[in-house]
Amino acid sequence: KKGRALNTFVVAASVTNASAPIQNLDDQVNVTLYHLTPNTLQNDIQCVYWNLNKNNGQGDWDDYGCRKYNSSTHYTTCLCNHLTHFGVLLDVSRTPVDSDNEQILTIITYLGCGVSSLFLGITILTYTAFEKLRRDYPSQILINLSLALLGLNLVFLVNSWLSSWGVYGLCVAAASLLHYFLLASFTWMGLEAVHMYFALVKVFNVYVPSYILKFCVLGWGAPLLICSLVFVVNHCTYGSLSPPSLSCFIQNDVTFYVSVVATPCWFFSSTLRFLWWFLSKFRHMKVNSPAGSRHGLVHHLKGAASLTLLLGLTWTVGFFTWGPARIFMLYLFSGLNSLQGFFIFIFHCLMKESVRKQWRINLCCGRFRLDDYS
Repeated sequence: KKGRALNTFVVAASVTNASAPIQNLDDQVNVTLYHLTPNTLQNDIQCVYWNLNKNNGQGDWDDYGCRKYNSSTHYTTCLCNHLTHFGVLLDVSRTPVDSDNEQILTIITYLGCGVSSLFLGITILTYTAFEKLRRDYPSQILINLSLALLGLNLVFLVNSWLSSWGVYGLCVAAASLLHYFLLASFTWMGLEAVHMYFALVKVFNVYVPSYILKFCVLGWGAPLLICSLVFVVNHCTYGSLSPPSLSCFIQNDVTFYVSVVATPCWFFSSTLRFLWWFLSKFRHMKVNSPAGSRHGLVHHLKGAASLTLLLGLTWTVGFFTWGPARIFMLYLFSGLNSLQGFFIFIFHCLMKESVRKQWRINLCCGRFRLDDYS
């Protein structure tokens, strides 16, 4: 490239008789390169690697994900910190993506997770600050679900950065937290469907003592139990994944498919059963409903359908991230699920009249302020 010069020897490594790619190393490999010409003028130094996929298969220098760890006049130490995309959380094939798509997916993921984190924070503050909004069970479940998704997004945003430090214990902690919040998110999605079943499908009210407390024990305790069992059985399960998706997550494929892939499978099947129950009940209620009550039924149907689609079906895209349509499905998966927190804000804050009323009563001023007469 213009204005650039190669100032070190090219260093390469190979492993003979390797039956699989070298990956899942406990410690990150760093390379110290000595300068052919001392960098006495402190010129800018860039760490690169040879990407065989560039330039129509002829290869070219590529700096994506590589950074300078430290440098002096006579040598430079390089580390490659390849970012990762949201699709790796549920990528059934668990195969790397080419660098160009990886970079685009990473940008989509980080923008989506950042936006979701912001609006999940607004949603949590709204429901916790206004006592009238958090009185009912659905609002309390929504707060817990938003907390789980916020934790998932925040841990995912700093995951690659923590992985780049090359500290094994820190990477294990990040991987276990990511696994925990992912399972907690699925658990609270399932509990949301369970509550909707009790509220909308059951004809008579079902009284359960300490209802939300039991939900919290299950929603936060079950993922903790699973992560603890994974760590006790094999503490090496958590660690750094291989490039080009270098991040801290579950390394062992068996553990990944059992503890991660099986959970949304169960959730998806439960959601389908709930939809069947609800649609059957709605059809029965529609036939027997008196005149003038259909508007309310349609309103409940739209709310349940939008919530079910929002919490369940978008994650099922991860099961189709293989074959010819894999890249397209990864784009769809990363876009929809990294923005899940934003969708929750839209459906449960912006489009909800009771929330808008509390905003106008407590936050607005002048002609936009609404008086509280209750």
